[in-house]
Amino acid sequence: MNRPTLDADLIDAIDALLPQTQCGKCGEPGCRPYAEAIAAGEPINRCPPGGQRTVERLAEVTDRPSLPLAEPAQEPLVAWIREDECIGCTKCIQACPVDAILGAAKRMHTVIADECTGCELCVAPCPVDCIDLLPHPRWQAAESEAERDAYLARRAEKGRRRFQAHQRRLARDAREKRLERQRRLLRQRQPAGSNRATSTDQGDAKVQRQRQMAVKAAEQALKRVRQQLESARRRGDAEAEATAQAQLPEAERLLASARQALEEARKA
Repeated sequence: MNRPTLDADLIDAIDALLPQTQCGKCGEPGCRPYAEAIAAGEPINRCPPGGQRTVERLAEVTDRPSLPLAEPAQEPLVAWIREDECIGCTKCIQACPVDAILGAAKRMHTVIADECTGCELCVAPCPVDCIDLLPHPRWQAAESEAERDAYLARRAEKGRRRFQAHQRRLARDAREKRLERQRRLLRQRQPAGSNRATSTDQGDAKVQRQRQMAVKAAEQALKRVRQQLESARRRGDAEAEATAQAQLPEAERLLASARQALEEARKA
């Protein structure tokens, strides 16, 4: 959903209070989107992992009345894979928003407990129901309110960093796939000649259509890379800017090659 331009400082302040579990229980696809939704006027009481204390803090920063939690509060959890039952399907790995699960296809998976945010997103995709959600041992080991607050702050900061890295990886993978599609289109060659003029004309027309598609796709890919670069610069995200900058020469090269191939097809 498109939202009006909002106060970035307010969004940052709200996001800083959220637990960064990225669980989606608020109805948004992560903590930052929920912060944006709150800034746009959505209720402040939809974060079970944050608990009532988070609602009180959100009420203060947004200057709104406090509300009871819409759902029961949830203490910090950690996912635990019963490894002898795991079939190595990788579905939990794909679902994890912070890349906290190690494993490979047809190999046993395991959760990195210190990186897990307890979001539960890995549970539903598991086809053999071998994932449990347990109270996080570091939360249980805390002996005072100060220790619990310190643990929550560390978990939130780590969860935010890992989620951002996860999102950058997904964007990078998507760009690589688009560029690889362009490479495949460019590698397509003109069909073998035929003794019949009609077959030759049809083959030439097909090649031109393929080359035109390659040019359009390459133009779109370059446009997306430039947009990613501009967005990273606006956000001051040095890592995302470096990634987009590294993609730019390849995208430009592919577009130049696609245009050259199209011109050669037209002249043939």
